[in-house]
Amino acid sequence: PITMMVQGPCPGGAEEEDRDEELLGAGGPRTWTPQEKLLHEARLKAKAKRRLRRTSSRDSTRESLSEGGGGGGEPGPEPGSPKGRAHDRRSRMGKGRGLPKKGGAGGKGVWGAPGVVYGYQEPDARDPNYDEVAQGDTVYATVVPELEEGELEKNVQPMVMEYFEHGDTSEVMELLRGLNLGNRRHAVPSLAVALALEGKASHRELTSRLLSDLVGHIVTPEDIAWAFDKMLQDLPDLILDTPEAPQV
Repeated sequence: PITMMVQGPCPGGAEEEDRDEELLGAGGPRTWTPQEKLLHEARLKAKAKRRLRRTSSRDSTRESLSEGGGGGGEPGPEPGSPKGRAHDRRSRMGKGRGLPKKGGAGGKGVWGAPGVVYGYQEPDARDPNYDEVAQGDTVYATVVPELEEGELEKNVQPMVMEYFEHGDTSEVMELLRGLNLGNRRHAVPSLAVALALEGKASHRELTSRLLSDLVGHIVTPEDIAWAFDKMLQDLPDLILDTPEAPQV
């Protein structure tokens, strides 16, 4: 029996052949210095390593694509192809800008971006929720709530005290028109007289002029009469603060 041994190509043999070709040169054998010989050997080794790395990276890419294909299915797109990047939802910036979504106007419990004020919108007849019978000729107006007893004293007392300083009855009337006195109009003259009794004689003269100007514009004669009747009933309490109240 004859045994034959066949030796295949190996990276080491190719490297030796390249090295021999480089050392021989195109014109035949030549004399190399030790430094030149070492430099050529280093270049050839680096070239062989680059070849080996390219081959191993191609093999690993083929294996990953075959595993991700689902066994016999169609191969997926190449990693660097535009088709693979079209359905990639990852950010291409590498990192977001750190800004809130929708400018801070989105998320649970958020009604909109800060500073956004929604004005009045006219009813739209094409709106599916529009009800012509219920809507009708709706008139929108600003409603000022009626002042309570404590709120009335808190708002009117500063007006009267300022009036004692400037003496302008028209300004007091303008401020009173902005308040919804309701059924408590009689409290205005009653409070003005009580403050005048606690003040100076000039304040009482100003109060007399103020009440005469308010009649027919802010209060009625009945409101003035009701206010004085109420003050006569509260006279014992007024004497505690102003002993000369009965004479005044």
